[in-house]
Amino acid sequence: MATLVSTTLDAIPQSALKIRTALRATFAGGVTRPIEWRQNQLYQLARMAHDERDAICDALQKDLGKPKTEVLAAEVGVVIKRALKSAEKLPQWAEPEHPEVSARQKSWKPTLYRAPKGTVLIISPWNYPMILSFQPLIGAIAAGCTAVLKPSELVPTFSQLLADIVPKYLDSNAFRVVNGYVPETTKLLDLQWDHIFYTGNGKVARIIASAAAKHLTPMTLELGGKSPVIIDSTCDIDLAAKRILWGKCNNAGQICVSPDYVLVQREKQDELIKAFQKHYKAFFPEGALDSPMFGSIVSDLHHKRLTSLLSRTKGEVVLHGRVDPARRRMEPTIVKDVADCDSLLEEELFGPILPIVPVDSLEHAIDFVNARSHPLVLYAFSENESVKQQLVKETQSGNIVFNDTFQQLAVDDLPFGGVGESGYGSQVMKYTYEAFSYLRSSIDMPKEAEPQLAKRYLPRSEEAVKALTASVHLPIPRSSL
Repeated sequence: MATLVSTTLDAIPQSALKIRTALRATFAGGVTRPIEWRQNQLYQLARMAHDERDAICDALQKDLGKPKTEVLAAEVGVVIKRALKSAEKLPQWAEPEHPEVSARQKSWKPTLYRAPKGTVLIISPWNYPMILSFQPLIGAIAAGCTAVLKPSELVPTFSQLLADIVPKYLDSNAFRVVNGYVPETTKLLDLQWDHIFYTGNGKVARIIASAAAKHLTPMTLELGGKSPVIIDSTCDIDLAAKRILWGKCNNAGQICVSPDYVLVQREKQDELIKAFQKHYKAFFPEGALDSPMFGSIVSDLHHKRLTSLLSRTKGEVVLHGRVDPARRRMEPTIVKDVADCDSLLEEELFGPILPIVPVDSLEHAIDFVNARSHPLVLYAFSENESVKQQLVKETQSGNIVFNDTFQQLAVDDLPFGGVGESGYGSQVMKYTYEAFSYLRSSIDMPKEAEPQLAKRYLPRSEEAVKALTASVHLPIPRSSL
């Protein structure tokens, strides 16, 4: 694996402070304010993704064993599309809003402005490092912020590539890549930022949130979690298995929205297993171990973690994936009859292991999900509308997806984010733009409004007091409950 060259911060924290101060000066100078400048930077980002696509694919092949098609479809292409679409939509997003107000307040010209937060810090993960680095940056650019991007040290080839190519396309006075390990990240977190956007796990998120709290820095946290799949017994089991397995195979299960475990009614478990086995053979006729269409586990540590979880399960392995520790390879592995408190339910798996938990009813499945931390996404396969509405009403998750997995990420106009342990805040397109901006409200009081305002001044007549306190005496309707 390549060696990552840390950003030169020998005089930490002075160098980190110097970078932040330079970006702040750019922001204060108004460089990022014009819409046309932001659009140009978004075009440049799209151009970078397009022109450097081969180098990006090569880097992610070296770091993660990612198939080229997967990188182009799920990362490079999405960055290009969303950068271009954000540039197109930006004038509309940035247009001042005029809320509906009472007739007497209309002359005050109540207005909402979308203002950039300032200089922001983006800390991105290793699993989808292209899209999860630049999706937040697209929003920061669109909002008019300056930014430091700290990519993951676990993908050193890719992170080093970013340090090399980003300055060739984006304004270095506004956007900087800082590479390094824990010491570099720690010194960045010692500084005050106007927003921090972190994608990763809950343990690190708590460290970052604690650092942010010292400066009252707002945050967006996208943290993942154990995303369950609930299978209604009346659904098409064969199609459900095909779609679940496809979602699980993306990046070898190393994504925050990967199906983590399946809840299926006990009498349908064997039918589901046979369908998984059928579709696995169709996806990988020779197995996935040597397939160029299946990724590797990110590190030796993560590979050992996954094999350890498997070694301790009390469930029955029904699709026995082969492993190759030397190459950090692990084929999809399916385990049936997994019970509560099993090793495979201890933590987010983040790998190609899929436990099947048999349940006695839909209510049992709902109780099982609700007994755990709120997931980033809840998947459910059902054609029954009443079942769907029951799941919407009786569960909590960042997203709820019916009859498919993973594909919700392709919808540009839906917010993506968690709740509780799976994070807070939203992203994608307009929602990322809104994360890096804030609503600045305004009124402009005309001289002609002075007679209307006379009652607020001292001394007040009895009539003025009555008018000012009129809301106290508003009628309150009786509740129908």
